[in-house]
Amino acid sequence: MSVDADFLRTIFKPLIHLILRVMQNIIKWTCFCLLTFFVGTTLLAQEPETVEIKTESSEPEEPAADTPLDDVVEKKIMEERRVLAYQPLREADVFWQRFVWRIIDTREKMNLPFVYPEDPFFKIVSDAAKKGELRVFSTEDDKFLHPLTGDEVASMMSSTDTAITFDPETYEEQIKIVHNDLNWEDVKRFRIKESWFFDKETSTMQVRILGIAPLRNITDNDGNFRYEAPMFWVYYPEARELFARHRAFNMGGNTNATMSWEDIMEMRYFSSYIIKTSNVYDRDVKMYATGLDGLLESDRIKNEIFNYEHDLWQF
Repeated sequence: MSVDADFLRTIFKPLIHLILRVMQNIIKWTCFCLLTFFVGTTLLAQEPETVEIKTESSEPEEPAADTPLDDVVEKKIMEERRVLAYQPLREADVFWQRFVWRIIDTREKMNLPFVYPEDPFFKIVSDAAKKGELRVFSTEDDKFLHPLTGDEVASMMSSTDTAITFDPETYEEQIKIVHNDLNWEDVKRFRIKESWFFDKETSTMQVRILGIAPLRNITDNDGNFRYEAPMFWVYYPEARELFARHRAFNMGGNTNATMSWEDIMEMRYFSSYIIKTSNVYDRDVKMYATGLDGLLESDRIKNEIFNYEHDLWQF
């Protein structure tokens, strides 16, 4: 019995087309699934890096969104504050000049903002120096010639001692290394270098602070005071931006007053006394006058500078 070829072609042709269409759909869905799988795997592989970039930061963690505000309003003016550059000065306009070194003692009543516990002045300077935000210089001289690294500043903030202890079980001697961090309360005085000059353009006596150096007490093994030594020099013109962003405690009683450390320095809201001025021997006041005589000599230098401007005028 023979079967007609046209009859078979007529029967199986639609079936073959159906099978081909099903296979095409299977291939399309397989390709789509594979593409979706690879794309999703790539996105998932990149997701941790994105999260890490957003969350990883050297800044301290911000308080939670529901943290209560310890004030009546959120204050951001001080953080966005900027300082104005000094007025341009020509060398030909400096008619007269004298360098003066002063001491600021934080134990005086007017200087108490320097040791305000919430944000002491020395902590602001030392933290910025260790982070590299503020350049500081060696105390080999006071001409700002030898900058210090952050590691060198960090080593000044701590001292290493050795202590001998005994093991309670074996009674053997043990030597332990103890690291003592410098407390900001140990820095009670600051040295300031400034320049007094007479500006011929404005016919006024002006002053500009050049450097600030914290002074640390050096003691012997028994804790007795030996001498006082500067730790490092801060070049004040470079530190003005930093000081302008840190609020200083207002002794006037108005805690809302936006007074920064740059304001205190520029408006000279501090008490000090002169320890040295430009002289041919390059010596301090204490080398030829001590005690009460030293304070009188400091006042004499201050009055001499103050009277120089008045002596230029005739009435």
